Amino acid sequence: MQDWLTMTACDLGRGIGMGQIDPVELTETFLSAIDAHPHRDAIFARVTHDRARAEAQAAQGRVKSGLRRSLLDGVPISWKDLFDTAGIGTEAGSALLKDRVPDADALVLRNATAMGTVCLGKTHMSELAFSGLGLNPTTATPPCIHDETAIPGGSSSGAAASVAWGLSACGIGSDTGGSVRIPAAWNDLVGLKTTSGRLSLEGVVPLCLRFDTVGPLAKSVEDAAHMLAVLEGGTPADLRGASLQGCRFADLQNVAKDDLRAEPGKAYAEALEKLKDAGAEIIPLEVPELTEAMGLSGVLYTTEAYGLWRDVIEANPEAMYPEILERFRAGKAFSGPDYVAAWSKLKACRSVWDAATAEFDAVLAPTAPILPPNLDRLMNDHDYYVTENLLALRNTRIGNLMGLAALTLPTGTPSCGLMMMGYPGSEEALLRLGSAAESALA
Repeated sequence: MQDWLTMTACDLGRGIGMGQIDPVELTETFLSAIDAHPHRDAIFARVTHDRARAEAQAAQGRVKSGLRRSLLDGVPISWKDLFDTAGIGTEAGSALLKDRVPDADALVLRNATAMGTVCLGKTHMSELAFSGLGLNPTTATPPCIHDETAIPGGSSSGAAASVAWGLSACGIGSDTGGSVRIPAAWNDLVGLKTTSGRLSLEGVVPLCLRFDTVGPLAKSVEDAAHMLAVLEGGTPADLRGASLQGCRFADLQNVAKDDLRAEPGKAYAEALEKLKDAGAEIIPLEVPELTEAMGLSGVLYTTEAYGLWRDVIEANPEAMYPEILERFRAGKAFSGPDYVAAWSKLKACRSVWDAATAEFDAVLAPTAPILPPNLDRLMNDHDYYVTENLLALRNTRIGNLMGLAALTLPTGTPSCGLMMMGYPGSEEALLRLGSAAESALA
């Protein structure tokens, strides 16, 4: 049974379908592992024992009746603490939302439940999802799988930790500037950033609605594909026969490689060689307009975030972690015309990007230019916090600003990910590429 904690979600689902794994026993195994884990309270904000057991029993009944709803029917997963759960606290990592209990599940959670997944509980996160580090002195900071003195990446920090430490088969997070991909990369997981608008944000605590997306942190590309399907009640991408033979990838040169530190740089270069060996053609690409787009981040993100949260924040600002409060209040500096002008410029940059990348199957970049920073130093060195937070999200934010679907894969070097950026709405094609790349990197 202990092996169940390390199996992929799809392998668990296949075991259930073949009658080799009982969903109730599987769920009890995960619940026991969570409750016995030394980092339980640093990873899970709340463990939903009663709900998990009821859903597992229902899955068990469907197995016996031959009425399973999906491959993941009966598989236990975790949910970031910004997805509403009926009758269960949802506080988005902030004391501003302390004791907030929604009346209904988020739509993506309702979809996943309807497809048979089992909700294990809610995982910790960066406060209101506004940091790529995963550091949260207000609630809890989960540990990185490779270094317990380092932060795990955020804002879906607990989602990543729950999977990496074997406490859930898959974690569901959100990605506004990299919040699925950074913790996935730093904990050697697959992370899928979906195209804005593909998955519903109904019942999801917002940060920036025009950039917020929902996505899985998983042990394999196959898991990510099936998780995407259950989140929207659809059909998973067909990954059979996926190959890199004849694929053309762009190796993004500007922005993505600025201040690239030695270890992520080396891991990225080695990963590209493996993709070439598998038959891919990789061509250097520069998109100068991307630099202009990155410069728009401040006005686009902070203006919307502060606009959404201003009244709540200013009613009780002392409840917030000062570093996060400062990020929100940066939105005060911009006017309505600033925000509208920035969006107009971004749309022009997106058109240039689309034209520059049209001939490629995907654009490649290191997922993060840095390794997970030290927790104690982040707490005591403001300049270090600002530098590392901005660098952590720098590469992933390209995908959000350009409106893309994006995938991060483990390279085999701890905490170093390879990011593949596809076209808006190209998740299925991107997952096929990711499946082939996953095999090459392995």
